[in-house]
Amino acid sequence: MDLGISGRTALITGGDSGIGWNTARILLAEGATVVISDKDQAKLDEAAAKLDAPEGKLFAFSADITSVDDLATLHSQTREAVGEIDILVQSSGITGAQGLFHEIDDAGWVDTLEVDLLGPVRLVREFLPDLRSGGWGRLVFLASEDAVQPYDDELPYCSAKAGVLALAKGLSRSYATEGLLVNAVSPAFIHTPMTDAMMTKRAGELGTDEETAIKSFLDQERPYMELKRRGEPKEVANVVAFLCSDLASFVNGSNYRVDSGSVATI
Repeated sequence: MDLGISGRTALITGGDSGIGWNTARILLAEGATVVISDKDQAKLDEAAAKLDAPEGKLFAFSADITSVDDLATLHSQTREAVGEIDILVQSSGITGAQGLFHEIDDAGWVDTLEVDLLGPVRLVREFLPDLRSGGWGRLVFLASEDAVQPYDDELPYCSAKAGVLALAKGLSRSYATEGLLVNAVSPAFIHTPMTDAMMTKRAGELGTDEETAIKSFLDQERPYMELKRRGEPKEVANVVAFLCSDLASFVNGSNYRVDSGSVATI
């Protein structure tokens, strides 16, 4: 399918694995020039090598999205390599502090919100001038089912992702007339390094293997995921790529759930 983005330039944070990496793969195949970013340059270089992009079509620059200085450097590197960006995909994030509300201290809340809410705020603030300048832009946030269906053992993450949805909706009202369309995608229990770590921890707590841990998690914690499996990153990336495309020219301020039915409401 022609997404109409050949010649466009994209920046994808969280691009060294999972949803971000798979989004980069799709956008490259569609003819876009892509910059991937994450905190670890060595992992980024490995991820870039696996993408096997043509010369001059893929760049990898490390940055911590919680750092204003890092983001300014990332912007300078990106501008020098590819010019201004047309597409920004914010896929960086952490699970953050877990436990019941009374078990999580201020540091747990602050650390989670710094990465999962203030990180996106700082990233967009840095790159918004690029996205507003060309009369055509796409901004896609990775949120979560947790934003609208919070779970009591990860409230900092849930709160941050709810904030991301509010941020996306607010931005969509501010800049659409300039050609910048802003949307969010909310996955549920996707096969990523983040959920791998969750399931390794769960398996240890239950004294079982990871496959059994996954099954018990689906049965006990995510009963409305009707497909009874973890989603694959490419299944989310397909939706992200659509929202980055010319095909989504009338989609603005939306939240696309890619969750196997996990959210138990309309």
